[in-house]
Amino acid sequence: MTMLTPRTPTTLAPPGKGRRERKAAELETHTRLAGERLAGFSARTGVQVLQELDASRSGLTHAEAALRLERHGANVVAHERAPRWWFQLAKAFWNPFIGVLVFLAAVMWWQDPADPGVVILSVMVGISGLLRFWQEFRSGRAADALKKLVTTTCAVQRRAGSGSAPTTFEVPMDRVVPGDVVKLAAGDLIPADLRLITSKDLMVGQAALSGESLPVAKADTRSEDLGPVAPAAERGGGSTDPVEADNLCLMGTSVTSGTATGVVVATGADTYFGSMAGSLVGERPQTNFDNGVRKVSFLLIRFMLVMVPVVFAINGLTKGDWNEAFLFGIAVAVGLTPEMLPMVVSANLARGAVAMSQRKVVVKRLNAIQNLGAMDVLCTDKTGTLTEDRIVLDRYLDVHGDEDNEVLEYGYLNSHFQTGLKNLMDQAVINRVDEAEEVVVDARFSMVDEIPFDFARRRMSVVLDRNSIVGGPGRPEHVMITKGAVEEVLALCTHMRDRGETVELTDQLRWHVTRIAEDNNRRGLRVLAVATRTMETPRDTYSVADEDRLTLVGFLAFLDPPKADAARALAALADKGIAVKVVTGDNELVAARVCADVGIDVGHVVLGSETDALDDTALRALAARTTVFAKVNPVQKARIVRALQADGHTVGFLGDGINDAAALRDADVGISVDTAVDIAKESADIILLEKDLTVLEQGVMQGRTTFGNTIKYIKMTASSNFGNVFSVLVASAFIPFQPMLAIMLLVQNLVYDIAQLATPWDRMDEEYLRKPRNWDAKGIGRFMVCIGPISSVFDIAMFVIMWNVFAANNEAHQALFQSGWFIEGLLSQTLIVHMIRTRKIPFVQSRASWPVMVMTVLAVLTGLYLPFSPLASSLGFVALPASYFPWLIGVLLAYCTLTQFLKTLYIRRFGTWL
Repeated sequence: MTMLTPRTPTTLAPPGKGRRERKAAELETHTRLAGERLAGFSARTGVQVLQELDASRSGLTHAEAALRLERHGANVVAHERAPRWWFQLAKAFWNPFIGVLVFLAAVMWWQDPADPGVVILSVMVGISGLLRFWQEFRSGRAADALKKLVTTTCAVQRRAGSGSAPTTFEVPMDRVVPGDVVKLAAGDLIPADLRLITSKDLMVGQAALSGESLPVAKADTRSEDLGPVAPAAERGGGSTDPVEADNLCLMGTSVTSGTATGVVVATGADTYFGSMAGSLVGERPQTNFDNGVRKVSFLLIRFMLVMVPVVFAINGLTKGDWNEAFLFGIAVAVGLTPEMLPMVVSANLARGAVAMSQRKVVVKRLNAIQNLGAMDVLCTDKTGTLTEDRIVLDRYLDVHGDEDNEVLEYGYLNSHFQTGLKNLMDQAVINRVDEAEEVVVDARFSMVDEIPFDFARRRMSVVLDRNSIVGGPGRPEHVMITKGAVEEVLALCTHMRDRGETVELTDQLRWHVTRIAEDNNRRGLRVLAVATRTMETPRDTYSVADEDRLTLVGFLAFLDPPKADAARALAALADKGIAVKVVTGDNELVAARVCADVGIDVGHVVLGSETDALDDTALRALAARTTVFAKVNPVQKARIVRALQADGHTVGFLGDGINDAAALRDADVGISVDTAVDIAKESADIILLEKDLTVLEQGVMQGRTTFGNTIKYIKMTASSNFGNVFSVLVASAFIPFQPMLAIMLLVQNLVYDIAQLATPWDRMDEEYLRKPRNWDAKGIGRFMVCIGPISSVFDIAMFVIMWNVFAANNEAHQALFQSGWFIEGLLSQTLIVHMIRTRKIPFVQSRASWPVMVMTVLAVLTGLYLPFSPLASSLGFVALPASYFPWLIGVLLAYCTLTQFLKTLYIRRFGTWL
């Protein structure tokens, strides 16, 4: 017997490429092979397909189904499982800075197990990792809870034995096997890839795979009755895309109306859906956040590797105590390291996640918050994002393209009186008519017969009796009303209605009305024609042969309408520096119409097939200048995202379908919705509880605030620490004793860093939030070198004051020197926060939030209190004379003034601050 081809091999990517490129090549190869297999089934007749699968219309026997289940495996696709809690916990501590802190703590413990610095660093590491772990673990559980199980079974026809009659059973979807005969009805999910055998009025929603908002008609177009050529092949030029095949129903799509029977040709990983899912599990690509953190981390580590050995060497050579010099070098390493960075970043991201959850946004991966704020390009599908994801009757036109209520009336009569399942367009017509008018229609007409829709005719007709109140007394008048595809209906018309008159449909007029329909198609509307015929001889039954000599009344045009607030939301995103690019599987005419309606400058619409002919460099250039991509498949979507990233953009992707999963995973921030298919939610970093660009805009602002507060802490702390170490370097060269004890340096850093825990609750200036922000390691290094030494100027001034004014110029008075510099260093570090947190004048044009103000006051009071506290002697402090404090105030005022002046010069020179 002939069975399905073997499963697609899992290692098809070319060697010698990066992991990301290999994954992309795998995805492309898998989907291409799956598509070719399915195209083969589409090209054969139903009888041939059943023979190839060694199956029959009656279905498999239970024994055959069990054997095939064992051979082919469960009908499930690969999906990303949430990592075990212990793996998530370990990953939360995987960070370059945490590694540095652990190393420093280990060295300090080796030197002195009782050193309090060991405990301090350990606590910082523990809190940072646990905070990140708990927030991601909790968000992961919330995302899992969003997966609503719609259905778990499907109707399968099977037999007890080879001679038994077939019976329909409800079978779990994961137990469906190749060769099973599946019964479909409205509302059913397609459980596997099916080749249709029979169908009646079948309409399938394929938006999850194709992006097309309107359902499409499906039927067995390769049956012996209809001949060997499929209509889709005729229309699509022989396309092998299985989504476009009229006689295939694919896993992940759903039945919107009608009934059908199909034979399963592929399950699990062999399905078209499964071919995509298999390449989407495993390690995720590095995002903008990951690359940014890594660059900044290694920048600061490089500073440390340069400064610490220099301080160690100078201290050892000038003081002669190499053991003490080593301890001081370690203390300097701690002082130069923003040891609270992992903790502040985690707190920032966690607070952002909590704030976004209040705006109906679930953050699955904390790093995505910063990526959302840095995003400068948003790629999105149109269905449900720019549009309302529903079908409405947009216009009803006569043969001249003018609105005509007579067309609406006849269209309504056709939709209202048909007895079959009403599709979305029928419902849209009915919804357009008021209830009062429905009552009038019911009184004027009664049903005689109908000729149902079928795929070959692509139209349906009803025959109505005009009741005697309207028609001639005692004489029935039967009217046929036909509605369907323009080409098919127009071919049956011999006359048309022209401003109340019935005129012959000449070749010239036929060309004219065809152009009206085509013009509306080009505007992105789905157009149906409406025609009538008054039957000369009324009777009880009618057939397809009676659909002849029709009179064209006009056209009904449908669309998925733009959301009322879409244009405003897009304008708001543009105002925030985010370019929106529409990347849809829908056709170019619909995409262009919708985009134009919401204010997007469409320009030239690029088809997915056009991108296939381009290399990566050419695609980068095309993606940069293109706003709308249409008829794009999953592989092409992901490639467009990568092209934009290669051009230096931070790319977000908003999607909810199976065809969006690869792009969601490759984007810097993947955004999906709670109603999305599971694979889209698994691939996403952020899940919106409302598919609304307004909600997304709020998330972007929260992301920028989160990033702003993070970069604020890094620049404040790194520049301040660099200045302190620079001061230590100068003092070590000229002062015969340690300018500050190692324990003092650790306490100073601890008090300062605890004060900075309020940073996540600070506000950002509106000007900062207006455009995307990105990690800039070079800018941070420049900021450290330019701004950090400012503090050293005043540290040296304090050295001079303590040396000359207070005679703290020998080892006997070194505690006084160290206490004086400790207070000045801590207060200058703490107060300068307010100078650096804004490019404006602090306290006047921009004020910090109250948590930051409170922590600043507490830090200042702590610094002033310690030299006078009971802990003073154990920490090496001595009480300072009252005459010290006027000098301290003068130094701090001069420091703030100079910093504000140099800040202005820095902004003029480099055009940026934070």
